[in-house]
Amino acid sequence: MARALALLALLLLLLTGCAPQPGPADPLHQLQGGDGPLPVRLEGTLREDPVAHGAGTGGNGPCRALLQAAGGRTDLHFPRCEALRHGWRLQVEGELRRPRPAPHPLLAGPAERLARQGSWTRLEVRALRVLARPPTPIADLRRRLAGRLIDAAGPERGGLLAALVLGSAVVPLPAELREAFRASGLSHALAASGFHLTVLLGAVMVLARPLGRPGRLLLAGGAMLLFLLLAGPQPSVVRAVLTSSFALLAMETGRRGRPLGLLALAVVLMLALRPDWLFDVGFQLSVASTAGLIVSAEPLERALLARLPNCLVPRRWASELAVVLAATLWTLPLQLLHFGAVPAYAIPANLLAAPLLAPLTLGAMALALVGLALPGLLPLLLPPVALLAGLLLALARAVAALPMAQWQTGRPEPWLVLLLAVALLAIVLPDPGPRRRGLALALVVLATCAHLGQLRADQLLLVHQAGAGGRTLLIARHQGRAALIGTAADGSVCRQVRRLATGLGIGRFDWLLLLDPVASDAPDCWNALAGRVLAYGQDAPPLAAGQRLVSEGLAVEALSMDSHALALTFGGHRWLLLPDRPAWWAARRSLDAAGAARAFAGRAADGLWLGFRPSRRDRALLQRQAPARVWLSGEAHGLALPRGWQASGASGFLMARGG
Repeated sequence: MARALALLALLLLLLTGCAPQPGPADPLHQLQGGDGPLPVRLEGTLREDPVAHGAGTGGNGPCRALLQAAGGRTDLHFPRCEALRHGWRLQVEGELRRPRPAPHPLLAGPAERLARQGSWTRLEVRALRVLARPPTPIADLRRRLAGRLIDAAGPERGGLLAALVLGSAVVPLPAELREAFRASGLSHALAASGFHLTVLLGAVMVLARPLGRPGRLLLAGGAMLLFLLLAGPQPSVVRAVLTSSFALLAMETGRRGRPLGLLALAVVLMLALRPDWLFDVGFQLSVASTAGLIVSAEPLERALLARLPNCLVPRRWASELAVVLAATLWTLPLQLLHFGAVPAYAIPANLLAAPLLAPLTLGAMALALVGLALPGLLPLLLPPVALLAGLLLALARAVAALPMAQWQTGRPEPWLVLLLAVALLAIVLPDPGPRRRGLALALVVLATCAHLGQLRADQLLLVHQAGAGGRTLLIARHQGRAALIGTAADGSVCRQVRRLATGLGIGRFDWLLLLDPVASDAPDCWNALAGRVLAYGQDAPPLAAGQRLVSEGLAVEALSMDSHALALTFGGHRWLLLPDRPAWWAARRSLDAAGAARAFAGRAADGLWLGFRPSRRDRALLQRQAPARVWLSGEAHGLALPRGWQASGASGFLMARGG
């Protein structure tokens, strides 16, 4: 037990205390500490096929792809999709930049996304030259296999079948399909993992039973090598292949291998080869779920059979339920740490999907072989497998559509995750005694109460992101309720708000006030986030002077007719909000300068937010009369801020907690 706790603490320390860093020859060092742009010329090899993003469709829109140069990787952005392929060697010219970081830890910005892929720069490509087109048989095989399945069964069913063979990391799947599987707790079915390899090896070993030991090892080794080549060296795939190889060798040589020791050996070898895999979420979830199955599945099955009546949990279901419970409990801390949301119906969804997954996976693999060797037979053999794929898709969508399918817990503090992990570990380890079980339950209650206390506390969060004029979001919270005021209303901002809400544990906002003068291009997105949405988007302010937008413990009031000057109240706290200069000027016109500042201080006793850069005179006036806490959106630009003043930076956040 002590060793397990020490290992858990060390793992959390590594996850939160260090991260991959660029090498000494990385293109980032060409920027010499700046953000760019810097004209450069690079040579390297494409790590992937170009992927469309942003505006445009088909081959007319912009694309991106990773380039492996001599010193490190960089993210290439093409103004339009080029006919390039993974493995080609290119010479590219363009402007090198440092990607913009996320304004808040809950928002995965370009810098964080690329850092996970080992890239710290982005290159806007202005010119390119193909230096070499080496053969890429494996990549071509993946494209051909996925293309034939998708062409035969459609983008959804065919994409699902291709993902069961290749993994969703290398298969283009509709975003709605990915979201349905994630919300239902079935996303593991789309990722190439140990389950898929187990199904493949099970079929291979049945076919190889008449062969001798060398024949079985050769056939199983070939199947694992093919699986690795098709799915690619993803961390979860490498872990599954290594663990299965060790277990197969131990079994065929008559030696008794300890599964947990084999898993530990595989993990040590992988991290010795690629230390950065430790920070891959898929790797962490794969290791945790596998450890859970090894350590806890059998004891949980015995406990279910011993404590629950057979009419409630039939013997044939106990094994499946134990497997699902073990994987869920061992991965729960990681889900909370990384996502702040838990699929509420993951256990029943996985139990219902279990009879479908094994035959569907095996059928998809068989169809893949037929599609490559005898594509003419694919339409004849497809219908029964496509039917199973349709049933799995229907199950995922039905579960995802249930009320509260995503339990938005919010992302707890790392120390609370560690506390919960220790408690769960004490529960799921074999034969927990009454004392250990009681202590574990007490730790679970303590972690839960501490997290709920944080969620219910009064809080004001400002998130500012550089862009056209800058974008600021203000989220006020009181007793578990929340409201939002934003200066931008486009669809990309709405998606950011949705991610923030998930990470903060906000199921639904009471109300939203959007101050963007341009009507939103995603009204449905905003309406799905709140009970009431009040948007500008016209020629008049959404609130007249003295009008209020109110819910329990949360309110915003307009202070003038011709500006966006607002007074925000959350719990017992009051803040004055001045999103732009007209809000400040309009308020100053109504009173003399000194009286205006005193009026502001009276209307917002706890704080003042300025969405613009105040002049020297404004700063002097506010410094004498304004509240002790003043927030500025954007960079201070070398200004010596008075005590109590804070600036968000070009992309950053500020937070104030109340009692």
